[in-house]
Formats: sequence, structure tokens, C-alpha cells
Amino acid sequence: MLLRLAVTLPTRLASGSTGINLKQALLTARLVKPQNKDALVRNYVRGPRDPPPTIRSETKTGQSLKEKLMGPPSESAYSMGKGAAAGAAGIGLGALCYYGLGLSHQASIQDNALLWPKYVRDRLHTTYGYFGASCVLTALSAAAVFRTPRLLELTTRNGWLSTLATFALVIGTGAATQSIPYKEGIGAKQLAWAVHCSVLGAVIAPLCFLGGPLLTRAALYTGGVVGSLSAIAVCAPSDKFLYMGGPLAIGLGVVMASSLAGIWLPPTTALGAGLASMSLYGGLLLFSGFLLYDTQRIVRIAEVYPEYSLIPFDPVNASISIYMDVLNIFIRIAMILGGAGGNTRRK
Repeated sequence: MLLRLAVTLPTRLASGSTGINLKQALLTARLVKPQNKDALVRNYVRGPRDPPPTIRSETKTGQSLKEKLMGPPSESAYSMGKGAAAGAAGIGLGALCYYGLGLSHQASIQDNALLWPKYVRDRLHTTYGYFGASCVLTALSAAAVFRTPRLLELTTRNGWLSTLATFALVIGTGAATQSIPYKEGIGAKQLAWAVHCSVLGAVIAPLCFLGGPLLTRAALYTGGVVGSLSAIAVCAPSDKFLYMGGPLAIGLGVVMASSLAGIWLPPTTALGAGLASMSLYGGLLLFSGFLLYDTQRIVRIAEVYPEYSLIPFDPVNASISIYMDVLNIFIRIAMILGGAGGNTRRK
């Protein structure tokens, strides 16, 4: 458009209509004062002038949806997750008081435990024994990897190959452990279980960078959360949380998707901070629900599984579910204490 105007303006005086228009301008000039005639002719010959530029005040335009999502996160990016965690903690405390005081008139696991035969008690004792041993093996493996620079370098590598290799190693050792038939004593299943726990310890070894005091606090908080949730599951009706399998599976998909999306969307953006909050606080609530569900499920399996069967009761497979729940709860509590959940660490 600017080039067209530059070509048009110089040809005005060379056009055939310029003389006619000039005469009309001179006739019109007679009706005005003498001092304005020359100015009128000059203004016509020069052609129309652009209007004086108007000074526009810069106003703040509204941001688009993409700019809001990819912009820096607000100070309240994790507020919804914190509020959900606080609300769930209040509900859990209320449920602990309600079921702990025996206000529910339905039979609980604690009531049914009075009628358990000895083999049911032995199954549960063995299951939780493997659970405790899994936690110890994981802690020892994490400490050993953290003190070995070469292994620590392998666990802290970024990139698709290292991520896929980690997923394959964790899933592969877990699948191998659960596929081997259980036999009492030390056998192939116990060795696979120990390798699986050691691999998970190596995966979480970078958490040791947070420091010993913070991890100790995280372990104590995790123990308090797990103890409270286990008490709720035992004092509640024996089938109260068994219906939660479907909703928990859907929630697991949502948390998994938000965790994977964090690879491309860092928490320095508003959308990335929302996904990180979903993965952190949503995962904490999700695995707390899984712990309630798995506790009652393990007790139910121990009660109804035949005493004599070709395939014996498997306490190793039963312990892996609650072990994974507790491990995920610990990781998220440690990350929250370390400042990943919008908190600032106090020195």
C-alpha cells in the first residue's frame, strides 16, 4: 500500500485533469481572503496530506489462551493441590475418629480378626514381613548407589534412552518377580524380589541430594500417613474400600499422563505447573486411596484363599502392591518437603 501511494502522488500534476481542477481552485480562491489564496493553491498542488498522527495510549490487551498457558505460573499454581491434600487429610482424620471409636455398626477387619484361623494370621504376618524387608532393601540400595559415582551418574542421566531403559528395567524385574511361583525359603522368586527392590532403590537414589535430615522427616511423615491409613482400613467395614478399584485405575491414568506430559512442559509455565501439581498432590491422594484399597484386598485374599491348594498363597506378590503405594507416597512427600510443590525450604 505504501508503494502504491508513492507512485500515485507524483503523477497528480502530470495528469490532464490537473488544469481543470486548478481553475476551479482559483475560482474558489476568490471567495476567500487574499492572504489565504496562495496557501490554498499550494495545498492543492501538494495534494492531500495525511492527517496528523494521533497519539494512542498503549492499553493492555487481553492475553490469549496459549499465552496464559505457556506464560509463567502464578503464585497460586499449587494452591488447588495443597487445598485438596489438606481436605483429604481432614477427611482421613474424621474417618479415623469415626471408625476408631466404633461408631460404625458394620463388622470391620478388626472384628473379623477374632475369628481368623492361624493360617490367615501367618499369611498376613509373612506379607507384611516382606513389605518391611522391601523397604529396608530399597533404602540400602539407594544409599549404596548414591555413594557410588558411576552408578549415580547412570541414574541421573536425562534423555529418552535412559528413561525407556529405566521403565523397562523396573517393569521387567517386577513382572519377573510376580510370574515366578512362590515357595517358602530362599529361591528364585525371593532373588527376583530382591533385585526388583534394589532396582527401585537405584531409581530413587537421586532423592538423596535433598539431604539426610529432610529424608528422615519424609520417612517419619510417610510412616504417620501409612499408619493412619492402615488403621482406617482395619477399623472400617471389611469391604468399605474394595469398590474403589475402578476409580483408582482411572486416577492412575490421569496421574501417569500428567507425569509424562511434564517431560515436554516444565513447571516454569502455567500449564506445566498445573500438571506438576496434578502429578504431585494428585498422586499423593491417589496412592493413599490405593493403600486403603490394597490393605483390605490383601486381607480379603488371605481370608478366602484355600488353606490347601496346588498354588500356595503368595505373600511376595501381595506385599508388592502396598510396597509400591508406600514408595510413591514417600517420594511425593520428600518432593513436597524439598520445595517441588510450591513450598520454599527453610534453612
